[in-house]
Amino acid sequence: MTLAAALEAAVGPEHVLVDKDLRASYETDWTRRFTGTARAVVRPATTEQVAGVLAACTGARVPVVVQGGNTGLVGGGVPGPEPGDNPPVLLVTTRLDELSALSPAARQVTAGAGVRLAALTARARAAGLDFGVDLAARDSATVGGMVATNAGGIRVVRHGSMREQVAGVEAALADGRIISRLDGLAKDSTGYDLGHLLAGSEGTLAVITRLRLRLVAPEPGRALAFIAVRDTADAVELLAGLRARLAGVSAAELCFAAGLELVARYLGTPVPLAGTGGAYVLIEVAGDTDPLDELLAALQECDQVLDATVASSAAERARLWQLREAHTEAISSAGIPVKLDVSVPAGRLAELVGRLPDAVAAAGPAARLIVFGHLAEANLHVNVLHADAEAVTGAVLALVASLRGSISSEHGIGRAKATWLGLSRSQPEIDLMRAVKAAFDPLGLLNPGVLFPAAPRAAQAGAGVG
Repeated sequence: MTLAAALEAAVGPEHVLVDKDLRASYETDWTRRFTGTARAVVRPATTEQVAGVLAACTGARVPVVVQGGNTGLVGGGVPGPEPGDNPPVLLVTTRLDELSALSPAARQVTAGAGVRLAALTARARAAGLDFGVDLAARDSATVGGMVATNAGGIRVVRHGSMREQVAGVEAALADGRIISRLDGLAKDSTGYDLGHLLAGSEGTLAVITRLRLRLVAPEPGRALAFIAVRDTADAVELLAGLRARLAGVSAAELCFAAGLELVARYLGTPVPLAGTGGAYVLIEVAGDTDPLDELLAALQECDQVLDATVASSAAERARLWQLREAHTEAISSAGIPVKLDVSVPAGRLAELVGRLPDAVAAAGPAARLIVFGHLAEANLHVNVLHADAEAVTGAVLALVASLRGSISSEHGIGRAKATWLGLSRSQPEIDLMRAVKAAFDPLGLLNPGVLFPAAPRAAQAGAGVG
């Protein structure tokens, strides 16, 4: 049987896309920076169909690239640009969208890898619970992709990243075998936690097909403040002071004038407190009851506050949140950015912010730098327009490494940063990671070039789809 016939047998002919125009939207990532060519786009709807696709590709020695909602920012979900005579099959998980009945007693739900974050959150809230992770791409991002990259978002300070939400995983291995641990046991000490190993593996070990996810108690009371401070150091001190005074800090976001000005033009709305501070902090507090009075009292006790505006309604909260969440789209409207997602020890965040302009300018004098991020995790999203991607990436990541930081806080390594993995991981760690990869995927067919630099190997003809 040809590979084409095997793929069609696995998922149905209508879900094997080989026409160039039909493949195109899947072959370029959201940033428009990464693009490549797939021999086919395949859209399975069940774990068994995923396993069938992987078994067929392994038999034909054809690589597989895994894609969820295609909201990734490091090129990990699209084919690589490398020319060759063995292009990959692009496996898209969005049809794996089944949501099981929710378990209020366990505070868990089983979700297909293709379930959108917004749909999962809506299901949890309808049952009187909530999901602990939220991010701006909630309407497009899939939970499988979020676990595969260990996504974080705006509520990490309260509930942790995606790895902390995983109570069980079902996945298909490269050769078509299936592993499944979806019982959601609160305690299980029977060896290696393969589910947590797959979190952050970026599709290089297996294809996640279903997840058992933890839910959290709802916190209907919300208060939000947009605060001007003198600089990043004051922003760090402000957050420390607020966390000491408030038990329910659920988000702490950091913005600067350059990004807010771009957002204002993109949205056509003014930015409050413009020109008041050198940095701006968005603080959300959550609780069982309205925490607005507690937030106001805490702000009055913090010397770092130059000025603040506080939302008193859901509509006002949404408008303030838009100032932060529209950054990504506003930046993309100005060009194709180099997007870097980094973190440093909290005590060095101000130093990183202060040194970034010179590092970026040295790599590209015409470069335009826009920075924002998650204050509690000292996680910056560094966006650079009009710059050579390799030069600016090398300069920024070297700076981060010199501050004992991570070259990827929540977006993953993908293709964008594979060359620089050694800045954050020692050679013994990389050797061990490669050994784990080889145990799961001995032929190296899953997401080649993602996480690790593509290893040179003899060209393999592979099997045609036609």
